[in-house]
Amino acid sequence: MAEAYIVAAVRTAGGRRGGKLAGWHPADLAAQVIDALVAKSGIDPAAVEDVILGCVSQVGEQATNVARNAVLASTLPESVPGTSVDRQCGSSQQALHFAAQAVMSGSMDAVIAGGVESMTRVPMFTPNALPAKAGLGTYMSPAMKRRYPGVEFSQFAGAEMIARNYGIEKEALDRYALESHRRAIVASREGAFDDEIVPIEILSADGTGTGERHAVDEGIRFDATLEGIAGVKLIAEGGRCTAATASQICDGASGVLVVNERGLKALSVKPLARIHHMSVMGHDPVIMLEAPLPATLHALNKAGMRIQDIDLYEVNEAFAPVPIAWLEALEADPARLNVNGGAIALGHPLGASGTKLMTTLIHALGRRGKRYGLQTMCEGGGMANVTIVERL
Repeated sequence: MAEAYIVAAVRTAGGRRGGKLAGWHPADLAAQVIDALVAKSGIDPAAVEDVILGCVSQVGEQATNVARNAVLASTLPESVPGTSVDRQCGSSQQALHFAAQAVMSGSMDAVIAGGVESMTRVPMFTPNALPAKAGLGTYMSPAMKRRYPGVEFSQFAGAEMIARNYGIEKEALDRYALESHRRAIVASREGAFDDEIVPIEILSADGTGTGERHAVDEGIRFDATLEGIAGVKLIAEGGRCTAATASQICDGASGVLVVNERGLKALSVKPLARIHHMSVMGHDPVIMLEAPLPATLHALNKAGMRIQDIDLYEVNEAFAPVPIAWLEALEADPARLNVNGGAIALGHPLGASGTKLMTTLIHALGRRGKRYGLQTMCEGGGMANVTIVERL
């Protein structure tokens, strides 16, 4: 079977809700990433055989196949198709898996995988809230209710379950959140994100350009203190998690260009990384966020590797208990985890986060001269994708 290589990987800087990316229609924002991938790789736009984009809230401005709409908003020709993927927070990581599988099979030679989410313009929970308001029902079917009687699936509740089950106190969550900001501050000031971020013009409310470019993650709190983080109110009374120890609502887009050997030869460029392993696993949908723990163990076993063989890890910081529990379960080195900060500081643009994390991971491996990187993230419904890459 052919190999799958990543030859370009980019992302936008994260935008706060109502912030510097709020003026962008999500299809146009994704198109900016697509065009940047074409420019960085030098690929003939007509040689891109598919665009696969992750997006969680596929309604409103992100409805009607946002991937195809992004293609039509980009410089790619109309001959390039597009399809949208929803594996919840792992949507663009799954898009990467689908793209890699396509080029490894030989059915395609060059595929763009990525994701987009404007959490300003399409707020979280909109796909459930709008139909419920219109009396059109809920995703919870009668069979699901019989299997999980009285259960209200909630990531917030899942985060609290993990904190309790692993004995993670609020103070540890606060310290972890501060460290996420500290690492992101250092990375931003040292230019660690410069090669991966596509500067995006800030648009005014009427859609006209302001001439100012957005190139620094807007969620980083450069003045973060432990006292400030500790003072944020609890999400649930008697709980341990706060908004300060959870991922930030974020607007953003990200993407990678994936090719096989034929595509690599046609491009005549040096690949950034090779896909070494891909897997996905379902787990308990009630605790929901714990899936990355068994999924990582499963992936390492299938790849014939140990956690010690992995140089850097990106574990999405949906809530601080997740990476903390992951470190404990894997007996992993905290110094290798989210070395440039994570979603607590940088934001979590839902469907865009998978290839966002992969983009940061690949560039971090390159800056440090390291070989293997592993990426995983918790996903709604109790699932987790795991991707292992080898930097080349």
